[in-house]
Amino acid sequence: MTDTRTATAPAAGALPPDVPLALDATDVTVSFPGRGRSMRTVIDGIGIGLERSQVTVLLGESGSGKTVFARSITGMAPHGARVTGSSLFDGRDLLSAPKTVLRGLHGSRIGSVPQDPNASLDPMRRIGSQIVETLLQHKAVAGRAAAKARAIELLDLVEIREPERVLRCYPHEVSGGMRQRIAIAIAVSCDPELVVADEPSSALDASVGVKIVELLDGLRTRLGTAILFITHDIGIAARVASADHDRVAVMLSGRIVELGRASTVLSRPLHPYTRALIAAEPSADVERGRLAVVSDELRGRRDWGPLVEIEPGHAVSSDVAAERDAGIDSASPLEGSTR
Repeated sequence: MTDTRTATAPAAGALPPDVPLALDATDVTVSFPGRGRSMRTVIDGIGIGLERSQVTVLLGESGSGKTVFARSITGMAPHGARVTGSSLFDGRDLLSAPKTVLRGLHGSRIGSVPQDPNASLDPMRRIGSQIVETLLQHKAVAGRAAAKARAIELLDLVEIREPERVLRCYPHEVSGGMRQRIAIAIAVSCDPELVVADEPSSALDASVGVKIVELLDGLRTRLGTAILFITHDIGIAARVASADHDRVAVMLSGRIVELGRASTVLSRPLHPYTRALIAAEPSADVERGRLAVVSDELRGRRDWGPLVEIEPGHAVSSDVAAERDAGIDSASPLEGSTR
């Protein structure tokens, strides 16, 4: 069990009991039907607490379970998934909430920024009408005139020039970076308590992606929104989790193997997988052709123990913590690469 809080003893890596949470997920397991009557577990009894005005990064390679976990704890588990545990949002368990309730929450109190902005924008409708419809659907404003005025404010909020002109455009008439800004504007249009951003910069040019990340970082402060940010990129994780209280949860094979403040986890990682991810990150200090990669042995291991807090706010899987206590250095199994 990860990052849950009880009256007796908070779990490893948990936020202090007096911290107000936008979402509190506990002991979440996600399984899919396998062969015959078997079930294949992809998320194995983990949880996370998301604080308002805080960025929490889910960091890990493709296939680690980041997106499935994020979708599941917000009540949007993939089709066919069997989800157990709890995920409390304003006292309501999203894992058992009716679909009608979830539809009302998503788009109003829970916003979503997709990897591909085209997935959230209708190519046949003008940008303005899509923002206005979102506002009216969730009763965020009183009337169409107020919705249009709010749409202009939102485009200005995400730093789009000439917002009145852009509202009249179709999605294909603006750049990819601008479409992502528009997707962010829609996600925050109803002042949500939580925004889930799934690799929002990965489909963009590097310079544009950085600006999108910086935009999200600034919005959480201005709006007081909790942001759950999904990425495989160490550099992006460090940039978006820029405040002292921001956190990183490192995911591997459906488990959280290291959790703590971003500044600590990314500069003094304890888990061999976290170390390997950082060592594999491209750097000007690494000669071409000498870049390390995460070994298949490390990537394929699935028996990591539950989180154990090794210092306030910093937790790592119990087996790694035990090795640390015994004076054993869990060196990262790395391989050379020519990529």
